Amino acid sequence: MKKNFLYTRIRKGLMVALSSAMLISCNNDDFFILPDRGGLDADLWNIEGAVNMHLNKAYELIIPRFPWQTVPSRFDIHLVSDEHFFASNGSYGAQALGIAGNPLNNHDIRYTGNSYNQNYLDNRYMDIARCNNGIKYLPESVIPDEVKYPMLGQYYALRAMVYLEMVKVYGGVPLVLEPQDPDDVMTDGRSSARACFAQIIDDLDHAMEYLKDVQWTANDWGRITYEAAAALKGKALLYWASPQFNPLDDPKHPFDASRWQEALVANKEAYDICLAAGHRLVEDYSMIFQTDGNKNPETLISRPYSSSVSRRGHDEERKSRPRSENGNASPHNGYRATVKLLRAYPMKDGNRIDEDGDYIYDELLFWKDRDPRFEATMAYNGSVWELSGKEGRRQWNYEGARNNGREESANWAVYCKKFSIPSLSESSTAYSDGIGGNGMDWIEMRFAEVMLNYADCANESGDLATAKEMVRQIRQRAGIEQGSNDYGLGNIASAAQMRELLLNERMVEFAFENKRNADLRRTRNWHKLTGEFLETYQLMVVGDNDDARRSTIGKLEAIDPETGKALRETLDINNRDVYLEYFRPHVVRPQETGFRAMNIPEYHNFYTFHNDFVRRGVNIETTIGWEGGTFDPLDD
Repeated sequence: MKKNFLYTRIRKGLMVALSSAMLISCNNDDFFILPDRGGLDADLWNIEGAVNMHLNKAYELIIPRFPWQTVPSRFDIHLVSDEHFFASNGSYGAQALGIAGNPLNNHDIRYTGNSYNQNYLDNRYMDIARCNNGIKYLPESVIPDEVKYPMLGQYYALRAMVYLEMVKVYGGVPLVLEPQDPDDVMTDGRSSARACFAQIIDDLDHAMEYLKDVQWTANDWGRITYEAAAALKGKALLYWASPQFNPLDDPKHPFDASRWQEALVANKEAYDICLAAGHRLVEDYSMIFQTDGNKNPETLISRPYSSSVSRRGHDEERKSRPRSENGNASPHNGYRATVKLLRAYPMKDGNRIDEDGDYIYDELLFWKDRDPRFEATMAYNGSVWELSGKEGRRQWNYEGARNNGREESANWAVYCKKFSIPSLSESSTAYSDGIGGNGMDWIEMRFAEVMLNYADCANESGDLATAKEMVRQIRQRAGIEQGSNDYGLGNIASAAQMRELLLNERMVEFAFENKRNADLRRTRNWHKLTGEFLETYQLMVVGDNDDARRSTIGKLEAIDPETGKALRETLDINNRDVYLEYFRPHVVRPQETGFRAMNIPEYHNFYTFHNDFVRRGVNIETTIGWEGGTFDPLDD
């Protein structure tokens, strides 16, 4: 009986804590339950297990998942970029890039307030409401301080994470910092970006204070640490100093160089704190996402998954695998590299593909002599990809190719390896009935990002040497050779050159990790994509007609009775003459017919709240540039 009563009490407390969301005149009256601080609801905060349940739900709602695992209505706007081919599907992501459909309007931008419930990404103010309750009521709890305050530190860090993500999108948002009565919401409308960042930094200072010297056990993997809070603070100040919020050429909002100095101090501190705590780069770049839990010294913030615990997995393995190894009927377009991404990788000596160096770029053999991160991330035609534990297995991507007795699902010249575990058997790839898949953790923030954030701040503060050293270490980990040009850094002599290199380095280092969209907007390069096309590679075999191509495919796949191997398995694909005997030069395929070049207005550096949110809120102004816009995020 006591057990049932406790369960009821926890359940009521959780419902009450969730009830105090902003925004507000929701039609579902049962959704909002007014808190009873003098009754059972207050007891929630005196029960360690109940608070942990409440906090765990906050993690579930706030820590990002694999980007394509959950995409609410119109959310692809925030996921598309020039690194993958997803926007070629059309929909709102295509509108965000301006390649199809009508230009985005005020009602298209859904990031917060998608709907008014407590599901992942449905309403970020629900996530904030949960944190607000913890921050408000935990200090009053009778739970011992050594238990209570680390919980409080996590609530502060999680709230800061949500506000930082919203500010990156909108530039300035309503700051709701207290539990709210949904029938009497108090807000002064949208706060300035300055006020938002001040609050984010204050929250992270509190998080660092409460999490310092806290040591989580292996069972607590995924909880926010002191190092993670420090890294988030550095990241927040990097955004505040960057051109999105600190433009170089805006007379109305003069450039403030002191922000870069403040960001430099915070990011150096984060770097030092992480090193002292044992964080470092994983030695093998290809193993970053394949190294789970506390075995991964590079991980700072992650969402743990499991292939064996019910409803704790995901289906990302099948999203990237080819059909021949039990992937989806068609691999996800979010994992299909654009030509721009493929060309972003430097050569093996770190030089750009258009620079003179120790290696010469070959557009036909575009994988040859490249940055080893290319091989670790991309499975090109004829490359080794030992899926299902098949030693020496090669991936063949030409149109009509049969692998493992199955014809591949699409004419993709390149597949993404990054989120696949090669040793996983075919039978284990599917996530079904809450079990299976690869169980790979999603890593939201890793030490390499701390290093590149530090490099960015150092560069903008006049310390080119430190910026180079951070990139040098990352390239050394990647396996790039020192060569005759210092890992490709020798010719970099100015902040502007380093700025360009860093943006490209992030595109390569974090390929498919959902950093590119925000990086382009942070650096005010988002609108500069205008005029470019999304393009990918396709590959066909030699032959002037269908019969001739089928004949070539027959030769490639014919089995030698003496060796038991197909002819293609013996080919040296790095030999131009051999390659051209069987394969045509790959072709650049743009978006489907009817799609346009990208066309992104400059005012899209900041989005606006959609109409439903504006109507349900209190004094929510529209962002300048958008229809009826009056709110300038950079105004104080």
